[in-house]
Amino acid sequence: MKKYSYIFVSALIVSISAIFVQAQTLKVPQASPTSTIKQNFGIGEITIEYSRPSVKGRVIFGELVPFGKMWRTGANGATKITFSDDVKFEGADVKAGTYALYTLPNKDSWEIILYKDLTLGGNLNDYKAENELLRVKVAPAVYLEKQETFTMQLANMTPTSTVLEFIWDKTRVPVKITTDIDAKVMKSIETSLATDTRPYFQSASYYFENNKDLNQALIWVNKAIEINPKAFYMMMLKAKIELKLQNKTAAIESAEKTIVLAKEAKNDDYVKLAENFIIEAKKK
Repeated sequence: MKKYSYIFVSALIVSISAIFVQAQTLKVPQASPTSTIKQNFGIGEITIEYSRPSVKGRVIFGELVPFGKMWRTGANGATKITFSDDVKFEGADVKAGTYALYTLPNKDSWEIILYKDLTLGGNLNDYKAENELLRVKVAPAVYLEKQETFTMQLANMTPTSTVLEFIWDKTRVPVKITTDIDAKVMKSIETSLATDTRPYFQSASYYFENNKDLNQALIWVNKAIEINPKAFYMMMLKAKIELKLQNKTAAIESAEKTIVLAKEAKNDDYVKLAENFIIEAKKK
């Protein structure tokens, strides 16, 4: 009898172990899949980690997500946002770091909150106002196409600004983020140009794109071309700088040189770019 009891218990243990192993290896889709966004911004990076619930036929804002009640801004745990460099969040200063991102939705306005305590997670019962870094108010907008799955994105990117958007169902909530990089870049240019490997092209590009001293930009791009005489993209930048300096003849000449160099490099994109540039330059 003891022998059969031992066999039964052993078989039972094996069966339970098999079920446990199957449970560990079984993979099913997440109801609210997690997502991570990494975006270069300014001279740093913005990272967003969040979960994405879906509408599934429900009324979202005002019912599933009640108005006037704090929301974790997604599903599961709290949404996290990381800035690798200092930014302005709707005009408010934010130091580099990681913050939980909570929201307080209302029909005509939303409050967006950056929260310093990352251990709170999605359970808001222990929420403490003293742990808020900042709270800003923005206006929601109607999103014309229904967005089934909650989406966060960084839109309208420029070197110094972007718009963080929350989009779900037919609601879009924009939050402007900006960064002041000019002083840092100018200092970096000054330091870099004092070294042996001088970033003439990058410096000229920055001056051109940000409407700084174009004569200095022209000097730098010429130096870059002296070092890299076959660089068609550098010659194209020179043409753009010259046209901005209102030297149309020189600009067209540089664009024509760009076409020759780009053809040698078999780069059809720059050939077309330079050809279009010449057409537009002749109209000015």
